[in-house]
Amino acid sequence: MIDAINLTKQLIRAPSVTPADAGAMDIVEATLSGLGFACRRMKFGEIENLYARYGTVSPNLCFAGHTDVVPVGDAAAWSQGAFEAKEVDGVLIGRGAVDMKSAIAAFAAASETAIAAGQVLGSLSFLITGDEEGVATHGTKMVVEALDIEDEVISHCVVGEPTSAETFGDMIKVGRRGSINVDITVEGVQGHVAYPHRAANPVPVLLRLLLRLQDRVLDEGYPEFQPSNLEITQIDVPNTATNVIPGVARARLNIRFNPNHTGEDLARWIEGAAESEGHDFNGRVTVTPQISGEAFLTEPGPFTDVAAAAVRDVAGRDPELSTSGGTSDARFIRALCPVVELGLVGKTMHQVDEGAPVAEIRQLQAVYEKLIERYFAAFPVE
Repeated sequence: MIDAINLTKQLIRAPSVTPADAGAMDIVEATLSGLGFACRRMKFGEIENLYARYGTVSPNLCFAGHTDVVPVGDAAAWSQGAFEAKEVDGVLIGRGAVDMKSAIAAFAAASETAIAAGQVLGSLSFLITGDEEGVATHGTKMVVEALDIEDEVISHCVVGEPTSAETFGDMIKVGRRGSINVDITVEGVQGHVAYPHRAANPVPVLLRLLLRLQDRVLDEGYPEFQPSNLEITQIDVPNTATNVIPGVARARLNIRFNPNHTGEDLARWIEGAAESEGHDFNGRVTVTPQISGEAFLTEPGPFTDVAAAAVRDVAGRDPELSTSGGTSDARFIRALCPVVELGLVGKTMHQVDEGAPVAEIRQLQAVYEKLIERYFAAFPVE
């Protein structure tokens, strides 16, 4: 039988710092193959991905997750080796313990229980990527596109991100704000500060543009979403001299936006503002937007009810249905089906001594077992 704790340890001991795989996907594939899942490795570029399915009919309940992890940071600051997967006072320490190798292990163990009990009346599937913590271009995004082309039907999806805020089971994510990164470059004419008429200083143009963008109130919020926010994340003027007007100035910003906006609309707004500020400037203003994902919401209904009831069955509390936080691969999966995110408390993810209480990992397995049981009771075979 699959032991979720032992499987989590095996996965942690594969040091799969994005984009490296380090054998982590082999462990997942071997585990699921042993349960009777038909496994397909889907490699895009250097990224290992896996789609595995048990059963051939709908509904198809999918679990999505990632085996890649962020770097350990200062390895000497860890109380235990980041990839040794040791238990200390009931807490499993290791990179990926929370985000999110434990969730993969918990759902695999829950799947084994459901299969043995004859509860899988449709199909179970796993969509596992090695590119969630990286640029996310060759992972879930490309797997989803490939599955869509093949007309692979995924009815609903659970993403195992660590969604609990303070106490296990206190929060489920049912949507996410969108994200757009924007690089702005203002190219002027370099010159001597004593002869400004011979130069074109790009810094004032950039500052005016940034202030104009920052001053706009994007919105007051959206049902189930907090207000959108624009944050300037970088300003760079590559000039080391005190008597030189620089020839270029650069900035970077990010907008987290709710469904009041689309990434394309925000990009057009910024491009328009840049054109206006640079209209009488003897230089060039270039805006390069990159939309990481659009805002989405899984509306309350039978699927969110199943997830919330599973938490209530095990943890004895009604989870908040939230859209807070950053982005996740749910932004890609929502193109195929309704999606919720349900996992451990995320306080230590990406930190030194990332750790998950062993008891909570077992609780998560129990929640997933209830979720699978309730799902196939609520959604009949098509």
